[in-house]
Amino acid sequence: MTFHASDRLVPVTVNRIEIEAHVPFETLRRAFEAEVPLVDAARFEKLVADGAEWKRFAQEAEGNGIHRFVAFWRHYPTPIMRVGGADIPSASYLIGDYVTASRVFRHDPAAMLYTPTRIELHAGRNGGTIVTVDQPSSQLVSLGNNKITQAGYELDRMLGDLLEELGLPRPAALRR
Repeated sequence: MTFHASDRLVPVTVNRIEIEAHVPFETLRRAFEAEVPLVDAARFEKLVADGAEWKRFAQEAEGNGIHRFVAFWRHYPTPIMRVGGADIPSASYLIGDYVTASRVFRHDPAAMLYTPTRIELHAGRNGGTIVTVDQPSSQLVSLGNNKITQAGYELDRMLGDLLEELGLPRPAALRR
């Protein structure tokens, strides 16, 4: 079966933020996971099945800190990468918050490409940890909708709040 379709190319410039933290990988990974809890998918499936109202979802979905982030997914690639010859401790996450995601989704469902935010931690060569994340607003601005761009700035602020709660400095790009 063949479908008629058209395509367009949208260039996107993204600001990647890299932070070199002078803290061991396992220490920062544990602190990150305590601060950004993994979403209980079964709980949310039950809320949907029970016909819960949005207010209930919003209350259930908030993370631990002022940043409100929760982890939708996490992955530890090190065991597989070790087989491939690279033994570097690493952890990857998709983090976000349902309230902000629902606001951008209303304006353009394609915003879900950039919400949740992907963040990666790995051990640095000097015994510290490298934190790498794409600046949310630099991705969301590509959708050309001011309300989505403003939500991107809000996600920047929330990401800066998270980093500060982890004891890390807020990068200049996340100060608005």
